[in-house]
Amino acid sequence: MNVYDILNERGFIAQSTFTDELKEKLGKEKVTFYIGFDPTADSLHVGHFIQLMVMAHMQRAGHKPIALIGGGTAMIGDPSGRTDMRTMMTKETIAHNCSCFVKQMSKFIDFSDGKALLVNNADWLLGLNYVDFIRDIGAHFSVNRMLTAECYKMRMEKGLTFLEFNYMLMQGYDFLRLFQDYGCTLEVGGDDQWSNILAGVDLIRRKEAKEAFGLTMNLLTTADGKKMGKTQAGAVWLDPEKTSPYDFYQYWRNVDDADVEKCLSLLTFLPMDQVRELCKYKDERMNEAKRVLAYEVTKLIHSEEAAEEARKASDALFGGAVSMDSVPSVEIDAAQYPDGISVTDALVISGLCASKGEAKRNIQQGGVSLGDNKVTDMLAVIPADDLKNGILLKKGKKSFMKIIAK
Repeated sequence: MNVYDILNERGFIAQSTFTDELKEKLGKEKVTFYIGFDPTADSLHVGHFIQLMVMAHMQRAGHKPIALIGGGTAMIGDPSGRTDMRTMMTKETIAHNCSCFVKQMSKFIDFSDGKALLVNNADWLLGLNYVDFIRDIGAHFSVNRMLTAECYKMRMEKGLTFLEFNYMLMQGYDFLRLFQDYGCTLEVGGDDQWSNILAGVDLIRRKEAKEAFGLTMNLLTTADGKKMGKTQAGAVWLDPEKTSPYDFYQYWRNVDDADVEKCLSLLTFLPMDQVRELCKYKDERMNEAKRVLAYEVTKLIHSEEAAEEARKASDALFGGAVSMDSVPSVEIDAAQYPDGISVTDALVISGLCASKGEAKRNIQQGGVSLGDNKVTDMLAVIPADDLKNGILLKKGKKSFMKIIAK
């Protein structure tokens, strides 16, 4: 089956250039393609998940991925989808973030024996002579056309800097260099990258008089159009130190019913027949589909062992089991709390609440429990003896943490 059809059936594809020609090329040839990742943090997040899945599907179909790390473009920052300017980062921070990405990408992409490449655009961007670059590359870009691009429209309202205005030229130049150096003929990105991708396709056709293609993916959004991967605690990261496997599992376990089929299609390798079978019932049986989703994505990002532990913990909590062996926990210093710890402090230390004020509001509203006992007193204290053995602190119906003193 042509990988274009696979991606289309699973709901990945938003737009593509020269669709018939691209589909034919993907069916007949081994295509070298790239996806760019700007290292704006020290971990990839849920927003990158779709890109990793697309690379994996395409590699499995015999095509060659290039993961382009934006060590150079990150010095400027992509204005796409933003109303404010990105924070400037040092070269050292960018280099550290780049190194963190490699480990996470390797779970999806086989980099052995030249089956995939990891390239950093700092290698060619940071040493550019600006006058030469503007003469050679800038001459092919129309300012009038650039200003109509969606990626600039949002920034125009608050003021688009010339620094950011260069981003499209640099991304277009990336595609040209990858075409020249590695025979890369396809750029893939999120649908918010459409304008930047078109710029690269057009640049190659103008400079090289050769064919090049662009393909954009649907962004990971909920049924009502909001970006997925955000919680009250912040972004859902792929790094277990930033988002624990349990919290990661719980995020997917609790997605809205309307989003389950989309997530199973985009974020797992389950056959589509199985996905449709899991999601054909729009009643309580959807809970099983959610359990499958949570397990499969946690297995992909973390490991089968981590997914199994997260599933046991979730089943124990929601199933009312007594054992807390698999429940996520936080340790506190017993010497620091010889007489116990207040419930409000425990809620904050555990991360269940962001502040004491939020903790008190949750207690007032009857949303906090210790074990099976609801907490009604805002001054309540968890005794030191209970902390020695570990006690389950609950906020609402879906947030749990075992507090233990050592």
